[in-house]
Amino acid sequence: FPTLTDFERDFPSLCFALATGVRKTRLMGAFISYLNSAYGIKHFFVLAPNLTIYNKLIRDFAPGTPKYVFKGIAEFAVTPPEVITGETYEQRGDLVSQAMDAPVHVNIFNISKINTEVRGGKAPRIKRLSEYLGQSYFEYLAGLPDLVLLMDESHRYRASAGVRALNELKPLLSLELTATPFTESTRARQGTVPFKNVVMDYPLARAIEDGFVKEPAVV
Repeated sequence: FPTLTDFERDFPSLCFALATGVRKTRLMGAFISYLNSAYGIKHFFVLAPNLTIYNKLIRDFAPGTPKYVFKGIAEFAVTPPEVITGETYEQRGDLVSQAMDAPVHVNIFNISKINTEVRGGKAPRIKRLSEYLGQSYFEYLAGLPDLVLLMDESHRYRASAGVRALNELKPLLSLELTATPFTESTRARQGTVPFKNVVMDYPLARAIEDGFVKEPAVV
């Protein structure tokens, strides 16, 4: 991958730069299905940039919905992955995840909420002690040997305080998805700074050419 020059994080992080409208969320489902069937990975942490995308992701990971990400995946037809969200993680009692026959766990969190919680150097709520677990949910996740991080629209929060806090999760691997693989620099003359960890670039021009996205017309 000639475009990959640096992971830009403390752990392996690969970015897929894909045009909007080519079903990035469906690809997330494919990542999870593949990593589970090929390598037995059971724990995933999906990050959304804001409340709108967060709610959409929760919908798309729910069986029976129109854009269900695991549609047609035979392994998940009987026992679909368990989805844990920013609202439900505190309600979980005993952790069956350590059991050999545990289902796949998909944690979906909203980074803008975590960013709000870490203002002023405070610890996010996910780091607070849970009476059920005897530790914080964050510590539980950080202790998992097979945690994979999935970042949706990663350009929106790449250098945010919330993401810096999540670095301590020390995931096995991170997969980023974005249509704009660069960040805006505040330094004079620098302008946009391209990501150094892009492994696949599928721009809008190719998406239009391949018929995934409609050709825009000026009215």
